[in-house]
Amino acid sequence: MKKLLYFLGILITGLVILFFVLKSEPTPSYNPERNYIEGKENEILSKFLLAKDSTVIELADGHFTLSQSLILDGVSHVTIKGKGIHKTVLNFEGQTKGAEGIRITNSKSITIQDLTVENAKGDNIKVMDTDGITFRNVECSWTGKVSEDNGAYAFYPVLCNNVIIDQCRSIGSSDAGIYVGQSNNVTISNNEVFYNVAGIESENSKNVKIFGNKSYENTGGILVFDLPGLTQNGSNVEVYNNEIYQNNTKNFAAKGSIVGQVPSGTGSLILGTEKVYIHDNIFKDNKTVSIAIASYVLIYEMGKRNASSLETESDDVVGSTRGINDKYLSDKNYNPYPRKIKIGKNAYADSHIFPTINNDFGRILLFKKPFQTIDVLWDGVKDPKEGDAICFENENVSFFSLDVLNDFKNTTSDVSKFMCK
Repeated sequence: MKKLLYFLGILITGLVILFFVLKSEPTPSYNPERNYIEGKENEILSKFLLAKDSTVIELADGHFTLSQSLILDGVSHVTIKGKGIHKTVLNFEGQTKGAEGIRITNSKSITIQDLTVENAKGDNIKVMDTDGITFRNVECSWTGKVSEDNGAYAFYPVLCNNVIIDQCRSIGSSDAGIYVGQSNNVTISNNEVFYNVAGIESENSKNVKIFGNKSYENTGGILVFDLPGLTQNGSNVEVYNNEIYQNNTKNFAAKGSIVGQVPSGTGSLILGTEKVYIHDNIFKDNKTVSIAIASYVLIYEMGKRNASSLETESDDVVGSTRGINDKYLSDKNYNPYPRKIKIGKNAYADSHIFPTINNDFGRILLFKKPFQTIDVLWDGVKDPKEGDAICFENENVSFFSLDVLNDFKNTTSDVSKFMCK
């Protein structure tokens, strides 16, 4: 009888563990109230077509449907101004011409403020080759249930200088809600991002400050990446004073995209870049890990296990290598290893004792660190020329180094070996 009760106890315990491990987050949905006004498209299009230097494009209070992109090219000191989020709404659902909602190129000193852009076929707002772009009090979203069919980027400045994204909201992006790529002198502050695959992403960008943001219910909260084959590498990124919590949404990125490898339950992921300082953030209830640090080498090896994940970048994705590929082997200017990553004092709290297991990192943690929460996870893959990739400013952190490419032979949780000097 005692043996029977013992085995029943083990069985019940196993079933309870299995329930919590396999339990998935519900698919989120965003359904703001809308009352669309028809017949205003030509009026709005003409405002953009006729815009010259120093123009203020005033958009009225109302919810408007549009079938084609709104485009500015080669202008300076132009402001696009609505009456407020949810007051001025530009909806591109059913778009037949162009991929972006708003597209701005080769311009200078542009401001977009006080409006909503939603449901573009591709990216909601894309800005390229522009010096001085400010987004303030703007919402970019895809409505309804989140889906792989949603556009990749809500805010998408790429190849830009002097970028400010402040007091904005992003919802439903199948890649990154707020994305800044191959840009310099960037401020991402006081924003709210949720229901995206990546809440905020800095990619191959220099001199970036990410602070005062709330990033929650994404797959990954804040990402800092360097990817191969692009025009520049990133460095000097500071992530501080952010609230990064409950980023446990199932990954709904397009197959083959780099963010498709981001584990659900990730607070922040640092990939193949240098000089990143993460401090004074609040990480809470991110099921897999608060901060993960990885090399592109590992991501590529993980991608090789699934041939569909190894894709070259598509022709319609300019300026971003969305697919996992082997360009890092031929790009002599690219270093795939994380370097000089400094982890300062952050607040960590996690009520979950099991990671998500629909990804490699989660499965590894389940077997290597069962019933434990990990604050900082490092894949252990480092540049042989530069030594350790990371350092800590204090020892009060739960840490695990995987040594993954050596079959976990030299795993360690000893933070004291990695203290900043």
